[in-house]
Amino acid sequence: MDADTVVGTELRGLRRRRPEVTGAVLAGTDGLLISSDLPSTDATHLAALAAASFGLGNRVADTVQRGEFRESVVCTTAGCVVTYPAGRTALLTLVTVSAADDLEALHEEARAVARRAGSVLDTRGGGVGATAVPDAHAPLAVRTPMATLPTQLHRPARPTWRRPPI
Repeated sequence: MDADTVVGTELRGLRRRRPEVTGAVLAGTDGLLISSDLPSTDATHLAALAAASFGLGNRVADTVQRGEFRESVVCTTAGCVVTYPAGRTALLTLVTVSAADDLEALHEEARAVARRAGSVLDTRGGGVGATAVPDAHAPLAVRTPMATLPTQLHRPARPTWRRPPI
């Protein structure tokens, strides 16, 4: 059985076992869609938003030094959107109609599905376009000041053209 079949079976099985889950998206940590079981929302947009949410949550968890990132939960008036890490390069995002206080039972089962789907994707070699989670302690990008660039890249002090006389 190939990885796509296993992942699709896991997503459909989770929705069958948990009626409060209205959709599931499996995406790479880079925001590219791997698999979706989401009927009413654009899965590619949700995949990108889940990656952004994961990146932010992962960075916050690392900054406060209280353990590893487990999930990101966004609660709305009509339900919740929960994102779990799935292996080294993937994320499982669930859309639910549950209130936030009803999520504890869902978390355990969803984490198990995320682990299984993540292990399948990790053995396959990662998701489509997915990249490994970057080191949270890696230095951020640094801008190079203009003064340190080579002199031939500087603009001349005067313009090279003059306005014609009127």
